[in-house]
Amino acid sequence: MPASHRRRWSASAARAWPLLCLTLLAATAAATPESQPQQVFDTLFDQTMARYQLPGLAVGVVHDGKVVYLRTAGELEAGSGKPVTPDSLFKIASNSKAMTTGVLARLVDQGKLRWDDPVTRYLPDFRMYDPWVTQHIQVRDLLIHNSGLGLGAGDLMLWPEPNDFTRADIIAGLAHLKPTHSFRSHYAYDNLMYVVAGEVAARAGGKPYDQLVREQVFGPLGMDRCQVGAFDRDAVGNVAQPHMRQDGRNVVVRQDPAQVPDNPSMSAGGIRCSVRDMTRWISMWLDTDNPHPWVSAQQRAALWTLHTPMPISSQMRAWDGTHLYGYGYAWRLSDVDGQWRVAHTGTLMGMYSSVTLLPDLNTGFVVLINGEGEAARTTLTEALTKLYTAPGKSLDVDHYATLLEDARAHSKASAPDPVPDTSARKAVTAAAFKRWQGIYTDAWFGQVSLCPAGPGVVFRAAKSPRMHGVVMQVGQHLLVDWDDASVDAEPWLTFASKGDDVSLTLAAIDPDADFSYDYRDLQFHRTAACPAP
Repeated sequence: MPASHRRRWSASAARAWPLLCLTLLAATAAATPESQPQQVFDTLFDQTMARYQLPGLAVGVVHDGKVVYLRTAGELEAGSGKPVTPDSLFKIASNSKAMTTGVLARLVDQGKLRWDDPVTRYLPDFRMYDPWVTQHIQVRDLLIHNSGLGLGAGDLMLWPEPNDFTRADIIAGLAHLKPTHSFRSHYAYDNLMYVVAGEVAARAGGKPYDQLVREQVFGPLGMDRCQVGAFDRDAVGNVAQPHMRQDGRNVVVRQDPAQVPDNPSMSAGGIRCSVRDMTRWISMWLDTDNPHPWVSAQQRAALWTLHTPMPISSQMRAWDGTHLYGYGYAWRLSDVDGQWRVAHTGTLMGMYSSVTLLPDLNTGFVVLINGEGEAARTTLTEALTKLYTAPGKSLDVDHYATLLEDARAHSKASAPDPVPDTSARKAVTAAAFKRWQGIYTDAWFGQVSLCPAGPGVVFRAAKSPRMHGVVMQVGQHLLVDWDDASVDAEPWLTFASKGDDVSLTLAAIDPDADFSYDYRDLQFHRTAACPAP
């Protein structure tokens, strides 16, 4: 499929293109924000599509209460001929979290909830690993990643999707996840707490979470295309599908079924919206003069207060001159070139989003991608930001892409733990693996089987169907080669025996694997033999 609308140029024109782009940006960046010409946005958009070969891209920019730029390109599904439009639905992933905290803020305004209420007031059966934390954790603690759990703890109950874990399973599983830090002492991104927050909202609001979001968010703000919970894919229509790069092509992965099921992670990352919807979401947050605001000024301040400090990366210091960085209630707060930024990103397999607000400049923008778009999101969001915070510096997508690629090449060259070479892997035989065959159980993840299948052995998770693959051996090490290519973090398998107890632990082979592959918190013990063939 074409990744962007391209023209054929002569060789000399092609060589001149980057210079022309920079010249255009330099000529216009000194203009006031409201006079930014469309060509500046188009340049950044076209650079992103061309450089990253995205299946689809949607961008919206809001300034002074007006949508000053709205553009889409690409396809819902690579090769389908179905175009991405301003009304195409994308998974916004963790940008769903701000909708959850927005609902909670409205419940606070309505007197149905307080931020410092104990979680057990609404969920009496809620338990953390430490009983003291269970008693003292407040609603606000669910939102600011300070619970003491490790990075991404328990995320294997959420992803890969779809799976058979329920919200009740997820909340029950928290009692078995051991903390890595003391309560309220440390920032570590946590999705499960937002699942709990969604259930707190449902109890306080007296309605299911998805109904609350439709009534409290989508309806009042006119976000007519957004979807939460179960829906009919074809009846809703115009739904972008996730992609990953395979053999130089964009390939659809984890395609939606005709009936999209209820998603237990929806309050953490399961909402879908169009770019047009998201410009309405942004416009509401930038409108501080509305006599009838969606949330009160007091609750807006609570949402946008820095509650948990976050580490400032060298990239943020170099690119943005950042001095302050931390987490509010589902918003990341920082300074960029002396301007206040309120922002968040969202990441799922084959779906990337970003929402950025510059409140003092009355400006915001959204980026939605239905492919492997981490670098594209980073560079485009940064270049859009600089149009407003650093006029005159001529900093475009290609500029930041070069910086990012150079930094990653240096990091890879100096990485202390390079990815091990497993190319010599061979499937284990059932006979050679007989000592470790069986059904294994983890307290929060449930059962997995390691049982013969033909001449080999297959790993199969009872509640996570995509976690299914062949057990392989390379040297003295065992690993799982997942059947589904979109499950892109293979684990080592380590067995141990002590008397009658046989245990199993997993660890990501790639040290840079996404943190949501939470292998490190799994502690399996063999509980049964494989069923007879």
